[in-house]
Amino acid sequence: MTAQYSEIPVINEERWLTQYYFVRTAFSVAWVVLALTVGKEGGPLTSALLIIYPAWDALANYVDAWRSGGLGRNRTQAINVFVSVATTAGVVVAVQSGMTLVIGVFGVWAILAGLLQLGTAIRRWKSYGAQWAMILSGAQSALAGSFFIAQANTPTPPPIDNIAGYAGVGALYFLISAIWLTVREARRKVA
Repeated sequence: MTAQYSEIPVINEERWLTQYYFVRTAFSVAWVVLALTVGKEGGPLTSALLIIYPAWDALANYVDAWRSGGLGRNRTQAINVFVSVATTAGVVVAVQSGMTLVIGVFGVWAILAGLLQLGTAIRRWKSYGAQWAMILSGAQSALAGSFFIAQANTPTPPPIDNIAGYAGVGALYFLISAIWLTVREARRKVA
């Protein structure tokens, strides 16, 4: 019996990270497509999409932290889970007032989540490859958040397209990281 259990393949941390980045890419691409199609119509579907996005980020960070040693060992992700849950609640309230407030909430979230992602990527730098893309993603997210806050102070409510663009760039960074890790693993097998 023991021999059978020891033969069960165990996914190492880098392989987990590769799969995680591909899943994050797929979700973001699907969300962007929905935001740019049905989300442009406004109403309950747009509200649902705006609520789902930070909720998904909370879940994804929780699962990644849990899989990578737990929330206690991954404090930046633990804080990111809390920030994303709070953002989800904030968006639930903000959608009642309109896109101007929603974009402001997303702005604050993008800054905080970006800085926390930056911290996570720096922590992972020595252990895993492709963290340069996650560092760029975190920094870009913080800058985008500032842009969102500026937009929230304009008289014209910004469209969901702005958030979709932000999510699309994030998907690109996750895809680059996933491909980078995949190539790295393939090179290691050849060597």
